[in-house]
Amino acid sequence: MIEFRCSAILFDLDGVLIDSTRSVERQWRAWAREKGIDEDKVMAIAHGVRTVEVIRAVAPQLDADAEVRWLESREAEDQVDVTVMPGAAELISAIPDNRWCVVTSGTRYLASARLQLGGLPVPKVLVTADDVTHGKPHPEPYLKGAELLGMKPAECLVIEDAPAGILSAHAAGMKVIGLTSTYPISKLQEADAVVDRLSRIHVARDSAERLIVIIG
Repeated sequence: MIEFRCSAILFDLDGVLIDSTRSVERQWRAWAREKGIDEDKVMAIAHGVRTVEVIRAVAPQLDADAEVRWLESREAEDQVDVTVMPGAAELISAIPDNRWCVVTSGTRYLASARLQLGGLPVPKVLVTADDVTHGKPHPEPYLKGAELLGMKPAECLVIEDAPAGILSAHAAGMKVIGLTSTYPISKLQEADAVVDRLSRIHVARDSAERLIVIIG
């Protein structure tokens, strides 16, 4: 059994609270084919990173902002295979509203669409690609989440499914639980703990109202 104590929990969205991996891959591959770009080259960096940064890396000749709008509109409309991750609703419900948030590499439009599709509450704090200058693996997204929650970074615990997100959280001074929903455990070794499903994570509170996060 592994135990963490923290004041707040920061969740990535896709691959953590929402299972959208197949939709994400489907739309990225369709975009790559249309633009004549190697699909595997795109998919090697697409998960956990802002869309605009992926496009700038693989197709610097394109208007990145226009491509983001097109791609994320397609992703928001693609509801096939997009579901709530098992255990997500139960885990969120165990945390006070002001003690958790979502930090995603997607836009606010896409994040809101995914949360609504899954029937999950839109958190009081939602940090998206629109809210930061530097995306994951830079620490800015998670530092922004902690700031908006009114928490010290060292008092925050992150749940992530992608290497870029783990690097971002650690750079922000936070502990991380990796979830093997998108990448195998071999790619998540930088995390402080790794689980194969959210139902293994349990949240309680101590006498000082700190969160006790137990991996069973």
